[in-house]
Amino acid sequence: MATDSSAPIHFYRRNEPYGEFSNFYQAPIQLDGFTWPTTEHYFQAQKFVSDDYHYKRVLQLATPREAFSYVRTYKSAVRSDWSGVKDGVMLKACMAKFEQHPKLKSLLLSTGDRVLVEHTTNDSYWGDGGDGTGRNQLGITLMEVRKALREPEQQATDHALVMGHHIHAQKLYLAVMKRIRRNDPEFISVVVYD
Repeated sequence: MATDSSAPIHFYRRNEPYGEFSNFYQAPIQLDGFTWPTTEHYFQAQKFVSDDYHYKRVLQLATPREAFSYVRTYKSAVRSDWSGVKDGVMLKACMAKFEQHPKLKSLLLSTGDRVLVEHTTNDSYWGDGGDGTGRNQLGITLMEVRKALREPEQQATDHALVMGHHIHAQKLYLAVMKRIRRNDPEFISVVVYD
C-alpha cells in the first residue's frame, strides 16, 4: 500500500488496510425499516424488492458472502430494472453506513481527496478489474459519499438543482438526503419529464 498522500487508496479485503470500505465489512445499517448486517446484505436484497420472500431471506443470511451468492442462485427473480437502479442503491447503502458509524465516517474523511479504488480482479464494474481498467464504481460512490459528508450542512449545493437541467440521479439523492438530515422545511420539488 502506498503511503504517498496523493496516491490512490486501494481496498478490497475486510482484514486489510481500509477494509472497512468493503461492503463485506461488518457494520450494520438501519434502512427501510430493517437492520442489515452489512451493506452487501442491503444491496443484494434490493434486487428482490418486489419479492418479499427473497428480500427477507437475504436479510437473514449469516454472512455477506452468502448474500452475494444467494442472488446467483435466484437470478431469474432479480428485478428487471436492476441495471438502472443499482448505482443509486449502492449510494444509499454507503451513505447509511458512513453516517451511522462515526469511526467509519472519520476514516473515510481522513482519506482527503485521494482516489479510492476497490482493487480486485473479481469485478470490473464495482472494482478496477485488478489492472485499473475497470469502472471502480464502488470507489466512485465512496468518493461521492465522502464529498457529501465533508460539505458543510449550510452549503447550498442542493440549490444547483435547477429546473430544465439534466440531473445526475446520485447527486439528486445526495441533495435530498441533506435536506432530510437537517429537517429542512423548504424541501425540493422536482418535475420529471419523460
